[in-house]
Formats: sequence, C-alpha cells, structure tokens
Amino acid sequence: MKRPSFLPVFIGTGFGSGFSPFAPGTAGALLASIIWIALYFLFPFTTVLWITAVLVIVFTFAGIWAADKLEPYWGEDPSRVVVDEMVGVWIPLLAVPNDENWFWYVIAAFVLFRAFDIAKPLGVRKMESLKGGVGVMMDDILAGVYSFILLVGARWVIG
Repeated sequence: MKRPSFLPVFIGTGFGSGFSPFAPGTAGALLASIIWIALYFLFPFTTVLWITAVLVIVFTFAGIWAADKLEPYWGEDPSRVVVDEMVGVWIPLLAVPNDENWFWYVIAAFVLFRAFDIAKPLGVRKMESLKGGVGVMMDDILAGVYSFILLVGARWVIG
C-alpha cells in the first residue's frame, strides 16, 4: 500500500506527537502547550499573543489540508492526527495573563481544553459530523473557544 507524503504526516501528527502510543491527543496538546511556554520565555508577551493567533490561523488551514490528505490512508478522523488538539489548546492560551499566575492559567487552559475535547458537550460532538478535515478541526476549535471563554471569565472573577 502507498504511504502518505511527509508534509501532511508531519503537520497532521503534530510534528510526530500523534504517534505517541499513549493518549496521542493529549501528547499533541501537551506539545502545543510546551511550544507556547517556550514562546513566552523567548518573546515579549504581546508578541507571544500575536504568534499564537497566527499559529491558530495557519495550523487550522494546514490541519484541514493535512487531515484531508491523510484520511484516505488512515481512515476518518484518525487518532494520529493531533494538529487539531494543538490548535484547540492554543485558543485558550490566548486568555493567559502576563502576571505572576500565568503558569496556572496555562495548566487551566490545557485541562479545560482536554475536558471539553473528551466530553464533547454543547455542540462539540456535532462538529465531528462535518466532512473531511473541517470536521477533524472544528470540534477541537469549538472546545478551545469554550475553554477560552471560561478562562476569560475566570480572569474577570479573579480580577
């Protein structure tokens, strides 16, 4: 059987994290969180927010493309495709404040996103019914949006 080409595999598997034998979706979200933390230490905070927004946009389209290329080889919404989890966790990371509690918000973003991604409430599961790469990406994007809303609400309540 023919193998998929390198670039969709590299993007779709979240730089290879989707090949994790244990919880590949969590591995992809964890890698995305680690990338965000590295950016936090390397760049001014405003720049990190802009880079994160660009990552969300670029990898949403790249993920749709990669998933569309990989589904004929690996089946519908394959577990190895985790670029959707990466985009999904980057969305609530946009709500992290630049203060002494930033790391706790990163942990909260990760945990909230994974909870919404696994439980799939409030229309998240419905997004999976969309065809191809769009369906692969949209459930995690919506889970990320819900996580973002909760983190912004938490920031507002905490002050």
